[in-house]
Amino acid sequence: MSGIFITFEGGEGSGKTTIAAMVKDELVKEGYYVVLTREPGGVEIAESIRNVIVDVKNTNMDKRTEALLYAASRRQHLVEKVLPALDKGAIVICDRFVDSSLVYQGIARGIGIDEVYEMNLFATDNILPKRTIFFDVKPEIGLQRVYMNKDREINRLDMEKLEFHQSVYNGYLQLCKKYSDRIVKIDASVEIDEVYKQVIEKIKEVI
Repeated sequence: MSGIFITFEGGEGSGKTTIAAMVKDELVKEGYYVVLTREPGGVEIAESIRNVIVDVKNTNMDKRTEALLYAASRRQHLVEKVLPALDKGAIVICDRFVDSSLVYQGIARGIGIDEVYEMNLFATDNILPKRTIFFDVKPEIGLQRVYMNKDREINRLDMEKLEFHQSVYNGYLQLCKKYSDRIVKIDASVEIDEVYKQVIEKIKEVI
C-alpha cells in the first residue's frame, strides 16, 4: 500500500462529516489524490447493511448482531474501496472505522473492547489507519447540534439515552490514551473554521 489511511472519529454531532468534506476539497486543490468515504457504508453492499443498522424500526436489534453487522459492512467496504484506493496511492479519509465499534459496541453496549477488537481483526485483517482524529465534543453539545440540524436524518443511535452517548464519549477518551501513538484529539466544540485548522494541521503532519 502506497497511500495513507486516515480516519475521523467522534460522537453524534461532533462535526467530523462536515470537516471531512472541507479537508478533501483543500487537499484536492493542493494536488493530492483523495478518496473520502464513510462507515458503515461507502459501497453498495455496505450501504445496504447500514440501512439495517440505522433503521429506527430496528430498536430490538441484539447488541452482538449489531457488532457483527458493522464488521461485515467494514470488511466489504475495505476490500472494495479502501484497499484499492490505497494501492493507487490515495489519501483515504474515512468517517469512522474500527474505533467506532470499540466504543459503541465494546463499551457503550457492554460487549467488551477486546471481544469487539477480536471480531474486527477478522474483518480488517489487522489493517489500521496511519492517523485517527478524534473530534472531542461533549455529548450534550453534539446531540443538540443533531436535533438543530434539520437536514440531518435522525437514526437509531441518535435516539439512545444520554447515558449511552456519555459512555461512547468516555470510551473515546480511553482509546485516546490506549492508542496515543495513532489517535490525536482536537477540540471540536469551537467554531467550525477553528476545528478545520486543527484537523488540517494534524493531517499534514502525516502526508
